[in-house]
Amino acid sequence: MNYSPASDCPDCAGVSRRDFFKTTLAASAALGAAPLIGRSAPAATPETLVTTLFKSLREDQRKALCFPFAHPLRTEVDNNWHVTDQHIGSFLDADQNQMVKEIFLGLHSPEYAQTVLKQVEHDSGRKGFGDSSIALFGEPGTGKFEFVLTGRHCTRRCDGDSVEGAAFGGPIFYGHAAQGFNEKPDHPGNVYWYQAKRANEVFQMLDGKQREVALLGKGRMEQGMETVKLKGTTDGLPGIAVGDLSSDQKEQVRKVMGDLLSPFRQQDADEALKYIEAAGFDKLHMAFYKNQDIGNDGVWDVWQIEGPNMVWYFRGEPHVHVWVNVRASAQA
Repeated sequence: MNYSPASDCPDCAGVSRRDFFKTTLAASAALGAAPLIGRSAPAATPETLVTTLFKSLREDQRKALCFPFAHPLRTEVDNNWHVTDQHIGSFLDADQNQMVKEIFLGLHSPEYAQTVLKQVEHDSGRKGFGDSSIALFGEPGTGKFEFVLTGRHCTRRCDGDSVEGAAFGGPIFYGHAAQGFNEKPDHPGNVYWYQAKRANEVFQMLDGKQREVALLGKGRMEQGMETVKLKGTTDGLPGIAVGDLSSDQKEQVRKVMGDLLSPFRQQDADEALKYIEAAGFDKLHMAFYKNQDIGNDGVWDVWQIEGPNMVWYFRGEPHVHVWVNVRASAQA
């Protein structure tokens, strides 16, 4: 496959990286009052497309893909899994496959949608995006409905705010193995490595004592839902508290959050930031892990931001895996 993430997204390769949330992340007071950036809304929202898809399903498709809203599968997340046994490329017709692709694109910002789609196609192998699987929980129009798409390095959700208190509709996963399973220290072509580069800029701003607190041994284990389990407290959170940082260091952490949210559509990014701010931005902790440093170059491949009601775990060794869970509260 002729796919170069760096050529499709120069910013992802670290060249002329734009300051994505320059204005709205500068002050937390502005977050609830203004959109993150001026993106134009798509003609059809992912939610309306999900409704159309649901109505188009044949009886055999509904039997295989549709579940009650309370089904435990709806809340699962993993780095490489299929929520149902049927892969969309062979189980859905051409129009339905196109709808699924448009739903996926609509869950991402216009700036990143095509790049993220190509990442999923690349990592899914020969079958491309058609290797994905989907499930639909509940029924559109009832107030309780969610669409889930899964595959290698991908878990995405579309819920139309049916899942109260959960950004992105629940835990999500994204990742990329750009040039093989074991990536080089600078992760050439990886569409998400720009996020780690920004996080490492925070580390470079820390003084010696701060680094002693922020730099730890080995990151958390990857264990599906356990990976994104929320603590509900600041007690025992790893790394350095944002509240203990200087104003310029805090601003840099906000830029990290901007980069983390930049691939996603505005309303989901807004919701995530709202929950993070409500719990207290200063309560976030940032940790870096030295025992998983590819090339031993001091550019930390594994790091995370965690708070009482959120975790964003970036594991860049041997390639990029990112686990995300942001909620109004740990119990939401």
